[in-house]
Amino acid sequence: MPTFANRLAEAVRAKGPLCVGLDPRVESLPKALRNRTDADAVRAFCWFVLERVAPFAGVVKPQSAFFELLGADGMEVQGDVLRRARELGYVTILDAKRGDIASTAEAYAHAAFGPHWDADSLTINPYLGRDAVEPFLSAAKKAERGTFVLVRTSNPGAGLFQNLVCDGKPLYRHVADEVVKWNASTIGTCGLGDVGAVVGATHPRELVELRAAMPDVWLLVPGYGTQGGTAADVKAAYRADGLGAIVNSSRGITFPFHPDDPDWESKIVGAAKKAQAELRG
Repeated sequence: MPTFANRLAEAVRAKGPLCVGLDPRVESLPKALRNRTDADAVRAFCWFVLERVAPFAGVVKPQSAFFELLGADGMEVQGDVLRRARELGYVTILDAKRGDIASTAEAYAHAAFGPHWDADSLTINPYLGRDAVEPFLSAAKKAERGTFVLVRTSNPGAGLFQNLVCDGKPLYRHVADEVVKWNASTIGTCGLGDVGAVVGATHPRELVELRAAMPDVWLLVPGYGTQGGTAADVKAAYRADGLGAIVNSSRGITFPFHPDDPDWESKIVGAAKKAQAELRG
């Protein structure tokens, strides 16, 4: 089987860098789906999105929190959504931002890459250090999967810790340097590796800086669309060959409508088509 990095490269070459984030907020779902349980409504909505945006995106990112919120039924739906995404040919990113040590980290990793979720990749938090990251890297390598390490996030308060200067440079640069090391042994024929970095579109200057600092690292770029990042902002994330970044849009693709709108389906398709065109532009 091709490496994770190579599979991701194939998806981007085929459909562009758009990654569709699935954050299924029950209160935002179309009223047309409210005649069923919350879990069934979320399943129906996510499946609709997966099937209709497939021509415009090759990567999908379910946010685990919104499935966990629904309890055991939500966890079942998360598994169903990941399975359906694989059937449709998507590369999947389970957005759970896991981070722990020893056997706990191993359990999180095996849950993500094992038969229950079987995700292609997982977002991880490096705050606890190398021994917390290692179980995820090892499990991903064994299963031929990928990871995305939080480096410079898109939220307004990210700088509280990430911008702290340590040994002459901000903390996020130290994390980026480690990601480069962790990624080095995984580089595939596409020229990129299986250990990626999360770098927000809402920080364009840092995006330029980190693309240069991590030339062989896939960047997962949140913050495009509803959070304020533009297609122009994210151009710096791509390498000269057009690869190197996937750009996430969640609410901008999945909820460009009011719950009462009768044409919610066409608005989702239109938003995905527009985002693909902008990002390829």
